[in-house]
Amino acid sequence: MKSLAAVRASVPFVPETAFGVWFLRTYTWEHHVLRVAIDDLKRLIDGPLPDAPVIVDVGCGQGISFKLLAQAFAPQRIVGIDYHEPSLALARDAAQQVGTEIELLHGDCAALPLPDACADIVFCHQTFHHLVEQERALAEFHRVLKPGGLLLFAESTDAYIKSWVIRLLFRHPMHVQKSADGYLAMLREGGFAFGRENISLPYLWWSRAKDFGLLERLGVYTPKPGKRRETLVNVAARKAGG
Repeated sequence: MKSLAAVRASVPFVPETAFGVWFLRTYTWEHHVLRVAIDDLKRLIDGPLPDAPVIVDVGCGQGISFKLLAQAFAPQRIVGIDYHEPSLALARDAAQQVGTEIELLHGDCAALPLPDACADIVFCHQTFHHLVEQERALAEFHRVLKPGGLLLFAESTDAYIKSWVIRLLFRHPMHVQKSADGYLAMLREGGFAFGRENISLPYLWWSRAKDFGLLERLGVYTPKPGKRRETLVNVAARKAGG
């Protein structure tokens, strides 16, 4: 049997910068990134939501999402999973501030430490572009969802991740980054169903790293959908099949 250290060493992982870890506990992250995404994802869901759902927050980081998910979905339980142990330590503190049962697990998104069909919702917010083994992780999301369960997927595209300022401040596995269309195709191929009404392509100021929306605010240039490189993609997808 492999030791815990050997198992950890075998997981492909790109460590975040100190700036990146700090940024994930800022007001900007919580209110301009995370809260906006959760509100948008909830709007994209069609059909009824289960009462008191079990939510798996993959890549939960420091747990800033917990109170926002509790407010949005009134879950019975939240399971937060992350590979970065210092972030999980902070997530434990965050969990104590939420009046919802929260279980925290150290784990790899490509090998979730959970049984089959245990979750009503998998919440994957700005996690996927950090993952080296994306196909395996998506298969795991599909596995742990109940039939018809929801994947709430919010991601930055390669147009944003490969911009100079993001390359300077953060660290990501560059060879797996995808366009919005690339992520949508991957979700469909991974066994998830969704229509146009379940997709959003936000063009938020912080995701436009070339000018942070300055030219648009000055009235110099207003990029239109279909004529621009999308920087964000949000999807409320259902687990297809059994």
